[in-house]
Amino acid sequence: MLVEFNSLSETSRVWIYQASRSFNAEELEEVKAGLDQFIKEWTAHGSELQAGYEIRYNRFIVIALDQTNTTASGCSIDASVRFIQALEKKYDIDLLDKMNVSYKQGEFVAYKTLIDFKKMAKNKSVSKNTIVFNNLVTNKLEYENHWEVPAEESWHGRFM
Repeated sequence: MLVEFNSLSETSRVWIYQASRSFNAEELEEVKAGLDQFIKEWTAHGSELQAGYEIRYNRFIVIALDQTNTTASGCSIDASVRFIQALEKKYDIDLLDKMNVSYKQGEFVAYKTLIDFKKMAKNKSVSKNTIVFNNLVTNKLEYENHWEVPAEESWHGRFM
């Protein structure tokens, strides 16, 4: 069951998929339509899942699932990954590669491999104050408070 992202509880489980580039306006509309359809039909062992999503900075797909009544099953999580893989193929974009880092340069969101980010930290091109996106947050409360943080407050801090 598709619900408004903002109406989901703070304990809702969150998955964040960062894109290797921004989606353009046409792609965004298609991705939103696809997400609407997928989440409306998303189930776990025949029970509908109460979930919502938002797209941030035209490049982060954030799916939240309220597990109060029905929890995600292995099959339902696999279905969501297959949906994301289909987006990757359709738009020739990386969404599942966790070995990449997104961070802010002013209002611009940059995307680098972890190796390049480490080099940038060593060369002081990024600092402990650089705003990074901590895609390892697991629930909506963490997402709202600890997703977009200075590097020193995230796992990225170990490279500073």
